[in-house]
Amino acid sequence: TVDLVESGGGSVQAGGSLRLSCISTYFPNCMGWFRQAPGKERESVATIYTESGDTFYSDSVRGRFTISSDTDKKTVWLDLRDLKSDDTSQYICAAASDNLFVRECQRRDPADFGYWGHGTQVTVSS
Repeated sequence: TVDLVESGGGSVQAGGSLRLSCISTYFPNCMGWFRQAPGKERESVATIYTESGDTFYSDSVRGRFTISSDTDKKTVWLDLRDLKSDDTSQYICAAASDNLFVRECQRRDPADFGYWGHGTQVTVSS
């Protein structure tokens, strides 16, 4: 079985920062963070092509969030800065179903990710 375990969520005020971590027992060349709020569709936040370190972001978080990874530690992080109330959501770590081409990782399509964590809650108060 593949297990992904997230940590680092919490409650912060608008403008604050958090660091999310995800340890995975399976670490393909594309890892990602997604988020889902109650009543909303799952949204891609960021992906990283671990072979090169190339990173890809949604427009809503680009410039505020940073994804990084360490293949030896099978860990991927998401640094969240300048948080806004709209960032309140369950943040979910995901591993691609198989190794992807970089352009596939870039498109941040949830359908390419077959392994998911349970998520960690981020709540931003204004």
